[in-house]
Amino acid sequence: MEFVFPALLIAVAVIAVVTLAKAVRIVPQQRQDVVERLGRYKRTLNPGLNLLVPFIDAVRTKVDMREQVVSFPPQPVITSDNLVVSIDTVLYFKVVDSVRATYEISNFLQAIEQLTVTTLRNVIGSLDLERALTSREEINRHLSGVLDETTGRWGIKVTRVEIKAIEPPPSIRDSMEKQMRAERDRRAAILNAEGHKQSQILTAEGEKQAAVLRADGDRQARILQAEGQAKAIRTVFDAIHQANPSQKVLAYQYLQALPQIANGTANKVWIVPAELTKALEGMGGALGGLSQMVGDAPTPEASDGASQVEQEAAEAAQAAAAAAQQIHDEVRVAEAQASGGKSAPQGLPAPEPVSPASLLTDPADQRERG
Repeated sequence: MEFVFPALLIAVAVIAVVTLAKAVRIVPQQRQDVVERLGRYKRTLNPGLNLLVPFIDAVRTKVDMREQVVSFPPQPVITSDNLVVSIDTVLYFKVVDSVRATYEISNFLQAIEQLTVTTLRNVIGSLDLERALTSREEINRHLSGVLDETTGRWGIKVTRVEIKAIEPPPSIRDSMEKQMRAERDRRAAILNAEGHKQSQILTAEGEKQAAVLRADGDRQARILQAEGQAKAIRTVFDAIHQANPSQKVLAYQYLQALPQIANGTANKVWIVPAELTKALEGMGGALGGLSQMVGDAPTPEASDGASQVEQEAAEAAQAAAAAAQQIHDEVRVAEAQASGGKSAPQGLPAPEPVSPASLLTDPADQRERG
């Protein structure tokens, strides 16, 4: 008897603790507990401290009220062009009524998965591969509408349905890659052609502008050069008239120009007149006549260097006579070579030697002496 009473106290204490544990229920935030009394729904426990009738009330299910994410395994789907593609889907949902989610369907997650697969096959079956790959938003909206309408009576709200991936067969992927590569090559060729075209257009425009600028610059240069030559000729003309040169000076200038005429690279044949002396006398006479017409008379300032000018004129006359004789000999040799050994026609008579003094003598004086 001594041990019976303590054992009873211990048993009573244990029963009291167990009863208290079953009577007090603490529910965390974002969760609801469905309570049954003697096998029948009694109430729903909200977050916080809740009291139950021990051994009569029991918690049936603990429902998470937060939004949940479920990823379904890949599902084979046949498109309208008879291609089998594998589609992965992701489902976002939340329980809005824990009682209906508990009693309206036994396993709402499995039901949502099967409903998603069925709806997905119906949607993809009406589309070809190209449209299925580019119509994800349309497929998502259609799936979300069907699932939300069906799961609404289960106390579940489908917030979003996403398609993670659409995997076509390997052969189709290879064909798509080749098509994409060909399209990119075509675009690259078009871009290169357009760039080459623009480059040629810009080059042509640049050459056109450069040609216009060069032509304008050449025109301006020619105008300036012509103006400069005109000013130079006007200056020389004014200087000649102011200096009033004599006929001897004009004859001396002509004799200086004779070697330059003979040495021209374009002069293949230079015809030397037979009466060179008479020609020079006639030219001297003409120059003398012009000097008399314009009143050509040496000025007192020019008389001081007359002797020096006459000496230079004599030297120039000797050089011109030698050049004329050389050209005459070359003409003779050319005629002999052209005749080829045959009887050559009689050439031009050799000119009489001309003395420098005779070239510098006034033709009018020679006529008076004759």
